[in-house]
Amino acid sequence: MNKITAAITAVGGYVPDFVLSNKVLETMVDTNDEWITSRTGIKERRILKEPGKGTSYLAIQAAKDLISRGNINPAEIDMVLLATTTPDMPVAATAVFVATQIGAVNAFAYDLQAACSSFLYGMSTAAAYIETGRYKKVLVIGADKMSSIIDYTDRATCIIFGDGAGAALFEPNHEGLGLIDEFLRSDGIGREYLKIDAGGSLLPASKETVENGQHYVFQDGKTVFKYAVTGMADVSEKIMERNNLSKDDVDWLIAHQANKRIIDATAQRMDVDEEKVLVNIERYGNTTSGTLPLLLSDFEHKFKKGDTLIFAAFGGGFTWGSIYLKWAYDKK
Repeated sequence: MNKITAAITAVGGYVPDFVLSNKVLETMVDTNDEWITSRTGIKERRILKEPGKGTSYLAIQAAKDLISRGNINPAEIDMVLLATTTPDMPVAATAVFVATQIGAVNAFAYDLQAACSSFLYGMSTAAAYIETGRYKKVLVIGADKMSSIIDYTDRATCIIFGDGAGAALFEPNHEGLGLIDEFLRSDGIGREYLKIDAGGSLLPASKETVENGQHYVFQDGKTVFKYAVTGMADVSEKIMERNNLSKDDVDWLIAHQANKRIIDATAQRMDVDEEKVLVNIERYGNTTSGTLPLLLSDFEHKFKKGDTLIFAAFGGGFTWGSIYLKWAYDKK
């Protein structure tokens, strides 16, 4: 086949050492393990505690893991794309610093922000660069230090999010493997339901915004849940229909790890068997941009060359979508 497709050729991941369990959260807010587990599927999440370490640290560790596991020469990487909602700082792209720190000295780099869909959108962007033939190695990292924007007195959000990062390297493929199709969507109606009010150009940081707690994530949980269930299921079903895929054709569902009930609803809509649904939310919670690549990192050993993977995500904005990808290698 002469057509160039963008295939994943290496993956990596990283989560911090500190474990914030449901039992610990019981001492912080009015909640309990049974309530959290039954409604979200989360048992614990990882938190980056060390002072002076931000999202770049998580991204660098995930990239280094990929470089080691894939035996990659970082100087050969053409581009580094960092999917993140929590950049180190508002100005000076975090991706640029990450690229320098991992030795990707010949790469250009930038950040991409689409909330929990950031890595999915990043996959699409990487594929577009690869398919032009202009670049050969594009590193996409999904990383978020969600603990930096969470109010740990707000039980609506503090039980959900954790810190973590994952990475995937995209390279040209001529065997018909890699990213085959995508169905990506967005709708500005979501702006009011999942957001951080202050710190941007609309409401710059001030003494008042800090005192009012307007730099933390606000989420209207019921509304977001409703849209997420419908959105993720719709696009996943659409990508299967458009490519004439039956449930037997799908080897793995790689779904954003926001809530176990949302994942289950997506799988049911696709009619995919439970053993094909990859889940690690119980250990990490929602790491936002990190969930999809962390699944790839954790379950790389399960994938076989030619496997059909369906990715699905939903995030603030709203942003959502699904990607159909054929796995390109067997783990050595």
